Amino acid sequence: MKTSRRTFLTGAGALAAAALSQSAHAQNGIDSIIGASRRGWDDQFDAQGSSGGQVATTRPIFSSDTLVHVQDAIGQYQNIAANGGWPMVPDQNKLQLGVVHPDVEIMRRRLMISGDLSEQAGISPSFDTYVDAALKRFQTRHGIPADGVTGPYTYRSLNASADVRLGQLQRNLDRLGETVGSTANRYVMVNIPAAAIEAVEGGRVVSRHVAVVGKIDRQTPILKSNIHQIIVNPYWNAPESIVRRDIIPLVRSNPNYLEENGIRILGPNGQEVDPLTINWQTEEAARLRFRQDPGRINAMASVKIDFHNTHAVYMHDTPQQSLFADQERFHSSGCVRVQNVRDLVTWILRETPGWDRSRFEQTIINDADVAVAVTNPVQVHFSYVSAWSNSDGVVQFRDDIYALDGSSELQISSAT
Repeated sequence: MKTSRRTFLTGAGALAAAALSQSAHAQNGIDSIIGASRRGWDDQFDAQGSSGGQVATTRPIFSSDTLVHVQDAIGQYQNIAANGGWPMVPDQNKLQLGVVHPDVEIMRRRLMISGDLSEQAGISPSFDTYVDAALKRFQTRHGIPADGVTGPYTYRSLNASADVRLGQLQRNLDRLGETVGSTANRYVMVNIPAAAIEAVEGGRVVSRHVAVVGKIDRQTPILKSNIHQIIVNPYWNAPESIVRRDIIPLVRSNPNYLEENGIRILGPNGQEVDPLTINWQTEEAARLRFRQDPGRINAMASVKIDFHNTHAVYMHDTPQQSLFADQERFHSSGCVRVQNVRDLVTWILRETPGWDRSRFEQTIINDADVAVAVTNPVQVHFSYVSAWSNSDGVVQFRDDIYALDGSSELQISSAT
């Protein structure tokens, strides 16, 4: 096995040149990186799937295990970077199952070094089931739909350098260290770069939810609070920023916009204001309150999850369910939209007497703007974790959407 590793490294282009310039100790280091037992496969490699080092886990991101695994990953990536990193995969061709192309050889080397492909798969120009399973595993670890096809997101993620990924891990270790150990028994964690949510109880993830978070120019803030209230079929009061930036321009282009979307304008005394009395070519309307009626097209749809914060943000349902299927889920004005939000709310209200799933669903059907105080408020964290590892040998990376990690290579969405 050691001989085949050397053969692989000899044919690895720039990696081989780097290895030849290192000492025997460095050579042994890169050998150990590729052949380590925690590289993401079992001894009996399965070409039909990634059977070892599973990506899915019930461990929460905020756990002491995560700190240990991230520290281990930092050591592994230091080794990889010190031994020349991985080759750049040319991005001119679409590679997928069945393709035979010289670029596939480079991709195989790249995936071997990061631990997604077993060396037993060998080096060849054929994109076979070994490479398909490995690339899907890589995509899953990077928050990319695991279709086994090399699109722009996949190429950008493959070609972020080992040094850059190392720096990303180190920055996120610091972020994790600020929170791990300080969470309550029950909490909700919104991970902004991943646009994902964990509901955690007793150190275990009880449910995960896809999220939609803030745009680059309307960022979701980092915060910690407690969920104290659920509002069923809420009114939506549009923030002044949205009135100025979105609603006024929409009314200018479509005078029927407010009526079509069930939005009423309220004056300082709470009385409804006729839109025809407003000069929409000025900013006059921004001084008034815009309130959307409860219902199917309400911006928060069926429910609002409320917690005190200085940013006036919250979590909520949405009538735009199709957004949850997007690769980039950075569409909101700072609030967080939650897929399968009723499951999350049912869990939040579990200790609130009289509010089981049945009553919650009936209230959605029959009532409007019902405020429910949460017994034992549930802690909530809006956090920015773009790299972590909470399973041995599996390192997760996400798009540095708000450019907090120090390298443009990590801003995958804006670059593509």
